[in-house]
Amino acid sequence: MTGFTQQGDRADNTQSGTVFKRDQQLSGWRDLNYQETYVCPVCRHGQIAALTLMDAFACDFCRHIFTGNLLEQSIHVEDSSQPMTWRWNGHTWKAANQLDLDLTIVVWFVGLALVLLPPVLIWLSSHTFPPMQGSTWAWFPTVWISLTFFTHFTFVGWLLAEYYQVPAYVTCKIRLRDALGRR
Repeated sequence: MTGFTQQGDRADNTQSGTVFKRDQQLSGWRDLNYQETYVCPVCRHGQIAALTLMDAFACDFCRHIFTGNLLEQSIHVEDSSQPMTWRWNGHTWKAANQLDLDLTIVVWFVGLALVLLPPVLIWLSSHTFPPMQGSTWAWFPTVWISLTFFTHFTFVGWLLAEYYQVPAYVTCKIRLRDALGRR
């Protein structure tokens, strides 16, 4: 009777394993492997596929190169200064890199200083030495402060988008490069 139960259990396990694989295939779940293509986790527009004769992936849109770790179901971008890693959960990519908190705080602090300090210095000088009332250039300090703020804000926004590799920014950058004919 014991032998019969073990064989019955083995048959049930085999059958449930088959059902599990069939459920995975029906739900679209798939393992990370070098034979398939996946959506690029950087630009979220292109497809990454295996490079010929290499254990690496490359995106056909943003041209980033990734090394794959099939055991951990993860990829790591190799051609960027930022150490970015993503894990494949069977459907989508999930960011797996641990950001250095000290560096992140420094980046945001420097960005905030670059946006606020120059307009504050111009405001301080315009209030220390104000233009004469009714002069034709009385509007100039206000316009100069606004222009300085928006210019520095744009510059810091660009640097942060480049640092964090925001997908919308990467896509726009690549489309602009294609429109200008540089590849």
